[in-house]
Amino acid sequence: MYMLIVGAGKVGWNLARELMEKHHEVTVVESDPARYATVEEEMEHAVQYGDGSELWVLERAGIERADMVIAVTGDDEDNILICQVAREKYGVERVISRCNNPRNLQHFELLGIKPVVSATDLILRLIEHEVPKYGLVHLLDLPTERLEIIEVEVAAESAAAGTAVKDLGLPDGSLVISILRDGTGFVPLADSVVEAGDEVLLVLDTGLEERITARFTSQDSQPEAA
Repeated sequence: MYMLIVGAGKVGWNLARELMEKHHEVTVVESDPARYATVEEEMEHAVQYGDGSELWVLERAGIERADMVIAVTGDDEDNILICQVAREKYGVERVISRCNNPRNLQHFELLGIKPVVSATDLILRLIEHEVPKYGLVHLLDLPTERLEIIEVEVAAESAAAGTAVKDLGLPDGSLVISILRDGTGFVPLADSVVEAGDEVLLVLDTGLEERITARFTSQDSQPEAA
């Protein structure tokens, strides 16, 4: 597979190394002359000098035959532009972009650029995992499908503790898919009883998180009306 990486910072350089070790063909484009010289000493012909936001630079690097374009410059506007050009002008099916400022994530989403990797967002998720708010952990977000999978720990004083799955009173658009207990997991039946300390995995429509969480914490003790 031919990978075109724009940006030879630490991320781009290390990514290129890993991909080349996996026997992919890789070209890296770097606009900073000093950085280019440093990377070129190791990667030789696999790195090219130039501004990756310029068409002739991308064409010289072979964007027309690229199977994947990865934009990891330090500028979000450049990353957006590179991904748009790759997809819309050159028909590259797979693009991956780095988002340096998580406040710009919405701009990537609005322009249909995905997947987008934000180191800040990933670290925030890790913090959430290590110090979960109300015992809630986001396991997977599927924004296109408008679904998410969460894990929530059942509080002893919650409405869910000691309640059968069918009587949890969860809103439409949510489903319990697994219960983790004593180091093992199982797919619950309608009569399976949720116990305090269980870790419950649910798939739900986006926007239901707070209503779901309330059932498994002490925030809400009354089941929702059908």
